[in-house]
Amino acid sequence: MIGKLKGTIEEIGEDYVLVDVHGVCYVAFCSSRTLGRIGSVGEAAALFIETYVREDQLKLFGFMTALEREWFRLLQIVQGVGSKVALAVLSTLTPSELANAIALQDKTAISRAPGVGPKVAIRILTELKTKAPAFAGESINIGLKQEIGEGVAAAPVSDAVSALTNLGYSRDQAANAIAAALKNGGEGADSAKLIRLGLKELAR
Repeated sequence: MIGKLKGTIEEIGEDYVLVDVHGVCYVAFCSSRTLGRIGSVGEAAALFIETYVREDQLKLFGFMTALEREWFRLLQIVQGVGSKVALAVLSTLTPSELANAIALQDKTAISRAPGVGPKVAIRILTELKTKAPAFAGESINIGLKQEIGEGVAAAPVSDAVSALTNLGYSRDQAANAIAAALKNGGEGADSAKLIRLGLKELAR
């Protein structure tokens, strides 16, 4: 099994990178996000690798971080999600954004990925909601976001997040702002105070 490749970029294609490791060139299929960050031909590169071995093929998938590779594996436990769809999701959302979307049960964010229809998006949200916190990475306020996504957050919090989303902010932006507002305004703050403090956070 190949866990990581370190070498020189020989070629970058539409969905893959060719890495020269001491004269042996490996093809690693990557998300567009990874391809955009990996560098240019001739530069050194390091990729975390997921190896797929089938009867008729051996395929490598490359990732900039181990966390991205973990999400690639995790997404594929969902029915209807194969390697192609998993890469499409990771091309559209960072691991942190993906964890946030799942915690908030944000079907719209997941559906932005090419090839992900409403049914698949709902399955991703449903089947991975208990796993999102463990794979949140740099995501913040994941616990509060899960409460909001599951509809069990305190009424002032839910009302404040709803008000900010109605003003055009994403649910993730709204949730982060209200989480900061809770720290500044205290647990007992009403929705009006949370909205006011949340807007101050968003204006920074």
